Amino acid sequence: MAKFLMLGKYSTEAIKGIGPERTKKAVKTIKKLGGKVEALYTLLGTYDLASIVDFPRNADAIKASIALTRITGIGFTTFPAITVEEFDKIIK
Repeated sequence: MAKFLMLGKYSTEAIKGIGPERTKKAVKTIKKLGGKVEALYTLLGTYDLASIVDFPRNADAIKASIALTRITGIGFTTFPAITVEEFDKIIK
């Protein structure tokens, strides 16, 4: 599976739905779309949330990003990620 960094930004409307039930719903949605949540973080700064998620394909990450925005109102920017060790092997 490939790793993705998903950064989320709350809209004014999304702030109203903050809570553990929405988080559970988001994790369930990711699993339903073939993903696995590795970590969830809240942030200070440009983005409000960071998730590290595994998906089998880029298409699955795209589907999840859109689905999460639809159900939460949170705008997500999703990036594919590889470890530094993988990167070093690629550039050799």
